[in-house]
Amino acid sequence: MAQRFKLTGRVALVTGGASGIGVGIAEVLAEAGAMVVIADVDASGAQAQAEAMIAAGHDAAAVTVDLADEASVVAACAEVIAKHGVPWVLVNNAGVQHRELLLEGSVAHWELNQTINARGPFLMTREIGKAMVAGGQGGRIVNCATTGLIGQAVHGLAAYLASKGALAGLTRASAMELAEYGITVNTVLPGGVGTPGSMGAKGPPPEGPGRRITPLGFCEPRDIASAVLYFATPAARYVTNQTIAVDAGFSIS
Repeated sequence: MAQRFKLTGRVALVTGGASGIGVGIAEVLAEAGAMVVIADVDASGAQAQAEAMIAAGHDAAAVTVDLADEASVVAACAEVIAKHGVPWVLVNNAGVQHRELLLEGSVAHWELNQTINARGPFLMTREIGKAMVAGGQGGRIVNCATTGLIGQAVHGLAAYLASKGALAGLTRASAMELAEYGITVNTVLPGGVGTPGSMGAKGPPPEGPGRRITPLGFCEPRDIASAVLYFATPAARYVTNQTIAVDAGFSIS
């Protein structure tokens, strides 16, 4: 039974793996036996996290990628494939989450969210998906959206939620087009997690339903990572176009 949750010998590529939820995902996948490549725009942070994981006895590496730059995504994916082989699992985790009130929103803010949170994962999926198909061994793609799509939201997230809604739509389309190649695509909806990105997000005060205390409290990055791990393992080989909300009981409160 334990082997159904192992990733021994597999390569996992995690965007935004240098901080926050990405760190938890990278560490949990590594503990399951995966060789983890941390992709992040923060080159020094990605390298430091990879070195920390190696020091802990895991197999890890880093690659620099700017999700806002198509050429950077193409180059980073090619580098990963050339150095480490075709990833078995791609985790589209990186994102931005600053706030602007709807009626005060700017086009620049809207486009930044769409570029990083939706277009970036599309480009990553396109590049790694092509390699997975060519490799003929199947694969796993996991998209990290937000429980804000089902209610755990605050004011100022119109652009953010729209971009994450697009990401959820990408899951559905990708799952349909890639199923014939043995590639599954699923979504994890993280609830409230105290990360540097969430705690340092700029904008108006985070007022709204998402402020209320959930029955189980704040999630930790590794709680989100456990859902990602499930989708990545043999245990979920027939699971695609599905969503798991890790929301600490928000939906029942």
